[in-house]
Amino acid sequence: MEVIVDQNENQTRNGDGGGDQSGGSERTVSKETPGEGVNVGQALRSLRAKRNLSIRALAEKSGLAVNTLSLIENSKTSPSVATLQQLAIALEVPITAFFENGGPKNRVAYIKASQRVGAKFAHGGLDDLGAGLTDRTIAPFVVTMNPNAGSGAQPIVHTGHEFVFCLEGRIVYTIEDQTYLLEPGDSLLFESHLPHRWQNVEAVPARTILVLCPNDSRDQATSRHFLPEPFKKL
Repeated sequence: MEVIVDQNENQTRNGDGGGDQSGGSERTVSKETPGEGVNVGQALRSLRAKRNLSIRALAEKSGLAVNTLSLIENSKTSPSVATLQQLAIALEVPITAFFENGGPKNRVAYIKASQRVGAKFAHGGLDDLGAGLTDRTIAPFVVTMNPNAGSGAQPIVHTGHEFVFCLEGRIVYTIEDQTYLLEPGDSLLFESHLPHRWQNVEAVPARTILVLCPNDSRDQATSRHFLPEPFKKL
């Protein structure tokens, strides 16, 4: 499942630049030790600066409000994954670029639970399980969804394949017109070009393993699914 935690950030550049109006509380499911990590606003500013883009130019390319971009870069609002997806496409980078912390790249990604780099979202969070890997072609995550959180009414479409494994809770995936209920131990693998969306149907947090395998490295599949606060190791 891609973390589309909120669709409210899908604004045009002339739209409201306010943050997400999430109603879900942030409840921690994982008992892993928190660590320090990366700030999504700083990552966005760095990526924009490397491409010599003004905030207004990025707003034009991404379809997002100038005020929204300013709030994100100054860590005053949490972008949805849908928003990150739009930004990743506009910047022509993979969604995982927002997780980069400047560390060395390796051909093997061995990550201790206490050292995972991730992002907190208004409706949950995700841990990047492939941080630091050279030339990544897949994006594996542990996704936490707050009670009743969902990806919204707008279906998600991207290239490649998507794999979801339910760890905790109950999640409903809708692919085209077919509904699939995922409970602990259940999995789902499908072609990502099929319109899909997800919903945590319980009043308790849910956790999944999500693996995105885009056919095109420029396809920012992850951003189509969540809503982050400053990135940090969870």
